Amino acid sequence: MRLDGGTPVPSWFLDELAHAGAEHVDQAYVADYDRKSPTDWTGELELLRGLGMDQRSTLVDLGAGTGAFALAAARLCRRVVAVDVSPAMLAVIRAEAERRGIANVECVRAGFLSYEHRGDPADVVHSRNALHHLPDFWKALALRRVAAVLRPGGVLRLRDLVFSADLAQVEPDIEAWLAAAPVRAEVGWTRPEYEVHLREEHSTFSWLLEPMLERAGFRIDSVEHSVSRIFAAYTCRRA
Repeated sequence: MRLDGGTPVPSWFLDELAHAGAEHVDQAYVADYDRKSPTDWTGELELLRGLGMDQRSTLVDLGAGTGAFALAAARLCRRVVAVDVSPAMLAVIRAEAERRGIANVECVRAGFLSYEHRGDPADVVHSRNALHHLPDFWKALALRRVAAVLRPGGVLRLRDLVFSADLAQVEPDIEAWLAAAPVRAEVGWTRPEYEVHLREEHSTFSWLLEPMLERAGFRIDSVEHSVSRIFAAYTCRRA
């Protein structure tokens, strides 16, 4: 299996495109993606600048989606690599980079398990709401591959759906999260969409993910859990 012309990964590796969700390769869905999920990247970029990201830095955005973060980061970095398994997502990034005259964003069709980094090691790897497409076995292998992309001391900023509750609290937490979902799909992800995520995708517990990060070669510097105990953001350094 090979996506963007690199060395084939083993035949027993997970097909990440097949696990990305059909909606992520649907052009109509992708065209509406940013409206459903608007994000102000100011705080995230300031955090990374405080951790040393600057005009000399190489940043890899794994699971870049439509490239909103990668394009926002481009003015602060020397090189940005936007990585996604979806051709439809990458087409949006390329078109928007051309429209804005951004020349330092490279698009690579790959996933956590197939991305092959070229050039100097990355200073920062960013990933938001993408790792949950992998089951836990593959998460662990993916995180080891992420560590190999980074220079020693490099930063991993990881945000995803990560459940931080004890087992006894998980069902009430999820029901509260679902109850707060928008009713109309055009303004955000609805309860039925979240239910598909729970049934078919692979969000994990913080108390499973954190040992994976450490075994992959990361030191966890900070973690932010949402009040709902549904989301978490990790700032890690490659050991």
